[in-house]
Amino acid sequence: MSCGDPHETDCSEVLDHLYEFLDHEMPAGDCAKFEVHIDECSPCLEKYGLEQAVKKLVKRCCGHDDVPADLRSKVMGRIELIRSGQSVPEQDALAEARAAEAAARAQSARAEGSAEGTQSATRATRSASGGSTRPGPLGATAQE
Repeated sequence: MSCGDPHETDCSEVLDHLYEFLDHEMPAGDCAKFEVHIDECSPCLEKYGLEQAVKKLVKRCCGHDDVPADLRSKVMGRIELIRSGQSVPEQDALAEARAAEAAARAQSARAEGSAEGTQSATRATRSASGGSTRPGPLGATAQE
C-alpha cells in the first residue's frame, strides 16, 4: 500500500512492521521514523488506529484469561523456528493449536465448575481430536 506521497519511510515498510511498533518491540530510532510517517500519512494513521483499537478490544475481552504454560512454550518455539528459517509443518501446528485450545477450554470449564462449560469443553475436545459433535436429547452431545 502506498498513499502516493513521498515519505522518508515507505508505507509498505510501516504496515509490514506495524505490530512491532504497536507492541513497542522495535528500536527507538525506528519508532521515531514510524511516528513521523504516521503523523504525515493519513492512510497509515487510519490503519494504525484500526489495529490499535483491535488490540485494545482483544486485551479487554481476552486479557483476563491465563495462557497455559505449555501453549506459550510451543508458540514461542514455533516463532523461533520460523525466525531461524526452518519450516514448520502446517498440519502439526494446526493439530497442536486445536489440542491446546481444547485443553484451555476444559481447564476453564473445570475452574468455573458449570455443567454447561463442561459440555462445551467436551465438544471442543472432540472437535480438536478430529471428531464432530451433534446435539443430542436434553442438550447432551453425541460423537458422529
